[in-house]
Amino acid sequence: MTNALIVFAIIMYMLVVVGIGLKLSKQNKSTDDFYLGGRKLGPFVTAMSAEASDMSSWLLMGLPGVALAGLIGGGGTFAEAVWTAIGLAVGTYLNFLIVARRLRVYSERINASTIPDFFANRFADKSGAIIAVSAIIIIIFFVPYTGSGFSAVGKLFNSLFGLDYHLTMIVGAAIIATYTILGGFLAASTTDFLQSIIMTIALIVVLLFGITKSGGMDAILANTDAVPGYFSLTGPDGSYSSLPIASTMAWGLGYFGMPHILLRFMAIEDDRKLSLSRRIASVWVVISMGIAIFIGVMGYSFVKANGLLNDEMDPERIIVLISSVLAKANPFAAIIAGLIISGILASIMSTSDSQMLAASSSVSENLVRQFFIKDMNQRQQMLFARGTVAVIAVIGVIFAWDPNSSVFRIVSFAWAGFGAAFGPLMLISLFWRRTNKNGAFAGILGGGAMVIIWKYFISKLGGVFAIYELLPAFVFSAILIVVVSLITAPPTKEVTDVFDEVRG
Repeated sequence: MTNALIVFAIIMYMLVVVGIGLKLSKQNKSTDDFYLGGRKLGPFVTAMSAEASDMSSWLLMGLPGVALAGLIGGGGTFAEAVWTAIGLAVGTYLNFLIVARRLRVYSERINASTIPDFFANRFADKSGAIIAVSAIIIIIFFVPYTGSGFSAVGKLFNSLFGLDYHLTMIVGAAIIATYTILGGFLAASTTDFLQSIIMTIALIVVLLFGITKSGGMDAILANTDAVPGYFSLTGPDGSYSSLPIASTMAWGLGYFGMPHILLRFMAIEDDRKLSLSRRIASVWVVISMGIAIFIGVMGYSFVKANGLLNDEMDPERIIVLISSVLAKANPFAAIIAGLIISGILASIMSTSDSQMLAASSSVSENLVRQFFIKDMNQRQQMLFARGTVAVIAVIGVIFAWDPNSSVFRIVSFAWAGFGAAFGPLMLISLFWRRTNKNGAFAGILGGGAMVIIWKYFISKLGGVFAIYELLPAFVFSAILIVVVSLITAPPTKEVTDVFDEVRG
């Protein structure tokens, strides 16, 4: 009976999001509508869909898991969770403050509906080099990122019901792909707004129930105090010095290059309302991450008090465990548990749909239409766009096939890739008139490549090199953009005139 009620709540939620996709499918008259919603988003949807698509399963699985791992010995620490959250909170605020409005105005002025479009049109690059390298970077890093979301779906249902990981992962991917294919960007943004509300409710319910079943705050603090140095912001062994802290906070730099977040800025109907969006997003992200970290802290006491602590426990599934205990209380609690599980699904779906759209636009708009099939009519463009989403979903399933992959670590790598490849260029291109297309190309290619080189080669040297790859790659990309722009021909008058017009 308990499982049936949970499943009922989850099915109802799934029907709602698919229904939103069906309802909004009629509003997609062109690929601009499909990928950017006709630039009609309101301030609340802009703020909350940006944050929901940002946080993903990382918020309800990855972040609590890192905090809890420091208590049960699983490769994470409280310090890592806190410094990561601080970096993300600062990054959220600055992204809305510095980038959002100018990107909205600039992208409309140069008729750009994707991030590769924006960079190519910003520098009047007729060769297609900037579009090609941007699209390839998006595909390289977004497909595994999307796969991490599908993996989280499989883990979720495997933990909760003992269902086959691969089967549930495929079904989850199919549902996410269905409403994204039907409704495009508007469906993704509208469902993301709904999903952010469900995620918030899930966090609050888990927090309150978990504290009660853990023996109260005194028991939670006593258990964590028994782990030496756990709450130290320099780590239990003091290893978190200024450099590791800076590299962990560098998560915040990723915001400036995240395609699925930047597209929300490009899509708001009235750029003057972005200040309201900034306040909404900043408050939500601080509160939600704070609760998520504390759930990880509380999780140690919860599993001890309820006899759930064992050597095979996956810390990323702590909210699932808490929901399972809640579901056994009574039928009403089982429905609430289903809502919590839907909240986890919401966090996964809100990111996966945006990622599939961004990857799809890179393939269909920026590669196929740019280099191969240039004369498609609107109907053919829409069919190809939707078909590309389906293909991206299939490839994401392939990447998610390993059930032992870490959600936090996969997201970390993809986040670094986008942050370093696009972040420096986004900031510099919006504010430095002298930036040229050669510097832009070098920055994108160099930033993306350095993430891979640093993670798999340089970081293996250890010591000062064992830091999050986003920080050195971001700095390297910024240097490349400036140096290459200065040593090559300045941008054309056409490019600088548009820059001056947007700057006002």
